[in-house]
Amino acid sequence: MTDEPDPERLKALEERIAALRGGKEERPHQEESYSQAQHVWRMVVELVTGLLIGFGIGYGLDSVFGTMPLFLVLFMLLGFAAGVRVMLRTAAELQGNQAGRPAGTQEKQAGESAAAEDERD
Repeated sequence: MTDEPDPERLKALEERIAALRGGKEERPHQEESYSQAQHVWRMVVELVTGLLIGFGIGYGLDSVFGTMPLFLVLFMLLGFAAGVRVMLRTAAELQGNQAGRPAGTQEKQAGESAAAEDERD
C-alpha cells in the first residue's frame, strides 16, 4: 500500500461533494450575518456626517460674520436635508440590489417611456 492518495478517487470524491452541495456558493459569515447592520450604520453615518458638515460651515460663517445662531441653524437644517437625501439614495440603491437590478433603472425606464410618448404626440 502506498502513502500517496489516488488522484482518481480524490477527483471522484470532489465531484460527489460538489453534487451534494448542489452548486451552492457559500457566503462568508460576515456577509450573511452583518450585512443589514452594516447598511444601517452606513445610513446613520451619512446622516450624522451631513449634520456635522452643516454645523461646521454654519459655525464658521457665524464666527466670521458675528451672527451667532443664524448661519448655524440654517446650515444644520441644510446638512440634515442633505443627509436624509443621501440616506434615501442609499436605500434605493440597496433595494435595487436586492431586486437584482441596479438602482435607478426604474426611473430611467419611466423617463424613456415619457420621452417616447412625447415624441408620438
